[in-house]
This record gives sequence, C-alpha cells and structure tokens, in this order.
Amino acid sequence: MKSVVETLNPTRVRLVIEVPFAELEPSLSSAYRRIGGQVTVPGFRRGKVPPRVIDQRLGRGVVLEEAVNDALPKLYVEAVRSNELQPLGNPEVDVTDFSDGGELKFTAEVDVRPEITLPRLEDLTVGVSDADPTEDEVDEQLHALRERFGTLTGVERPAAAGDFVVIDLAATADGVPVEGAQASGLSYQVGRGTMLDGLDETLIGMSEGEQRSFRTTLVGGDHQGQEVDCSVTVKGVKEQDLPELDDSFAELASEFDTLAELRDDLRARLERVKRLSQAVEARDKVLDALLATVDVPLPDSLLNAQLDEHFETEHGEEGHRAEVEDELRKSLKTQLVLDEVARAEQVSVDQEELTEHIVRRAQQAGIEPDEFIRRVVEANAVGEMATEVARAKALATVVETATVTDASGRRVELLRLQEDGTLAPETDDEDDEEPADSVGNGTVGDGAVAGSEPVVVGGGERTQS
Repeated sequence: MKSVVETLNPTRVRLVIEVPFAELEPSLSSAYRRIGGQVTVPGFRRGKVPPRVIDQRLGRGVVLEEAVNDALPKLYVEAVRSNELQPLGNPEVDVTDFSDGGELKFTAEVDVRPEITLPRLEDLTVGVSDADPTEDEVDEQLHALRERFGTLTGVERPAAAGDFVVIDLAATADGVPVEGAQASGLSYQVGRGTMLDGLDETLIGMSEGEQRSFRTTLVGGDHQGQEVDCSVTVKGVKEQDLPELDDSFAELASEFDTLAELRDDLRARLERVKRLSQAVEARDKVLDALLATVDVPLPDSLLNAQLDEHFETEHGEEGHRAEVEDELRKSLKTQLVLDEVARAEQVSVDQEELTEHIVRRAQQAGIEPDEFIRRVVEANAVGEMATEVARAKALATVVETATVTDASGRRVELLRLQEDGTLAPETDDEDDEEPADSVGNGTVGDGAVAGSEPVVVGGGERTQS
C-alpha cells in the first residue's frame, strides 16, 4: 500500500491511498464467508456456498463492494499510522478507482491536530489578589457568627432594617394571580436584599397586620423576568438580639476560651479560603496567559459539528450562537494546547489516577462507580477519561512553572492542581486536621466561617441567616 499526504490547510489533510489488489485478498475471502452465511442456495448448506456459486447468483460486484467496505477502515488506520497523523474526527472517504483485479485507489480527508508552538512556561507571569484577610473581613465573619447565635424577640413597632418579619406575598399580572408566585408565612430579614427588588424598601415602616403593594420583576421560576404587582402582608415583626462580643461568647460559639483566640482562628480559616480562591484565580489567569501566547488554528468542520450538537442537545437559542461559538472555540483551543503541553512534558496517567477520576465522575453524575465504569467501557470512553486527567496534570505543570505574584508583589507558591480541577495551595501546617474544602465544590470549610449552616442554640429562637 502506498499513501501520500496532501495538506489542505493547517488543520485538514487529504490522504491519497493506493492498494494493490493482492492486499485485498483477506477482505475478499471474508466477504465470501459473510455472504455465504447469509444466503440460501438449494443443494448447499448455509455457510458452505462456494465463491463461484455466489458470483453466479449475486454477482462478483456485490462481493467486491463488501470486501472494499471491510478493508477501507483498516487501510485508513494503517495510512494514518504510517504518516504519523493525529486525526480529529472521522474522515470523508471517496473511492476514486477500483476494478476487479486492479488497484484500489481512494482518498480520505480528515481534520488533524495543528502544529502548536508552546512558549517557555517559565516566561508566563500573572498577578492575583492578596490572600491576607483584612480586619474588616474578620469582623464580618465574627458578626455572621453572632447572628447564628442570636435570638428573635417579637416587638410591637414598625419594621426597621435588620428586623425579621413574617410575611405573605402574592404576585398578580393584570389582576390575575401568577402561578407559583404566591407564598405565606415566609421569614425574612429586612435589608437582606435576597428576594424581590423593592421588597426591603416596602417593608421598612410596616407594622403587624399591614399590607402594601409594589411593582417588581420576578427573579425565578417559570415567570422569571416578568413584571408583576406584588402584595406583601406583615404577619409579625421580630427584633434580633445578638450576644455580646466577649470571652463568654467565644466559649459558647467555639472551642476557644477567649475572643482573641476565636478571632485568630477565624482569620486563619479565612486565609485558607482566600488562598484557595487565589489558587483558582491563578489557574484561570495562567491558562488565559498561555492561550494568549499561542496561535492555534481550529478546524471549522469540528467546531461546526460541536455547535450543531450543542443546539440539538441543549435546545439553546440561535440568537446566542456567536456567544456559544466563542466558548467552544476557547474550549477546543484549551484542549489542544493542554494536549500539547502533556506531550511536551511527557505527562503520564497511572491506573490509580484514572480510577480516582472515574469514581469522582460517577459521584458527580450520581451513579454507582461500578455502573459508571460499565458505561464508560461500553462507550469505549476510557481513553477520553485518561485524556481528561492528563489535561488537568498538564495545566498543573503550567501553573507550577509560571510566575505568580499577589497584589503586594510577593511570589505565590502553588502546589499541584488537584485532579478535580482545583489547585491545592501550599500550607504551613501539614498536620492541620480541618482543612478548608475544595473551592471547586462550592464549600468554604467548617461552620466557623460565614455561609455555613446555622446552629440551634438552647433558650432562644434560631436566627435565620
């Protein structure tokens, strides 16, 4: 077999392949066996029909077509390997010449990985935010902790900012109640700003039993974005009583004996959270810096196929096509560049890393690992899983090699990128038993940091935060 590569553009080639008829003999024999097992000829057992009889009954052309269809995929793969190509997607095959006893000539056009010239990773430089908590940020955490241990007391006065109110809400459009936009017995802190625009301003000054109306835009549900008339009725007003900030509060709210120790612990936890955020910022900025220095031509056919698939499966609006295309372009460029980094840096993936990745993907999908593995194997996607791990490790290599400085001009040392896509920053205390959770899963550590689930304190009604 002979094959020649014609470069059509930086991302597409045409293979011109010539195969002597003798090399088709194995496929020809297989074709006779398959056809012989499918046809019924009087006087012959199924599968025992001689080739000459098949030629007489069905015609030699049917057998040749079957043989060529059998041979083409194998011949294409052989040509790709011999020319050291890296295809992206399936080829477009066209048989240009073939006759019984003559050469098989065909072409195969396919998208291929473009040549990518990487910069010196040591030359990548980015800046990130400081990870040092400010005293104001520590105060905010301390205030949030006080709110969790606060109590609510009913008052007979108009509601003010910071009060908790029990309210009924009802939205109408042109006088017709909006389905799903009615609620009763809601507890809400005035001034929180987490519900409807205009609600906080309306509630201030309202007393128990009072009703007011305001115009607003729904922010969720089936009627998101719809302007409606909203009626709010106050069923009760409660004042929040916060504990004093002293050593007694520290003992109540934590394992510490003094307020100073509690503040130090909050500061340390905040720093861990901010360092994780800093690490993610570094990852994203280093990747952007790398992509900005590399020119990567993208295969239009592959990009268009991904676009079509997106709008078929996601049911997106065509008006956002340009935005989706930009996202897909960046995603495809990122994959190609990280694949090249993995190749250049000789990144390998061992069985343990691959297993951990598959188990994590199963957890994300809410599927038992054994079932997920079965689906991966059936879909022949084990290689795809390994590629995902290799890309994460490649990005880790880039981040570790780049120069990252914070806003104060200090060099930020970052350790490896964790397999789930988040960076694990260097810590001063290797024996820390309560590290903050990964930023990638949306958590920020244990209950001492604002944003955690409130606790119930005996002797008072729990503050809702």
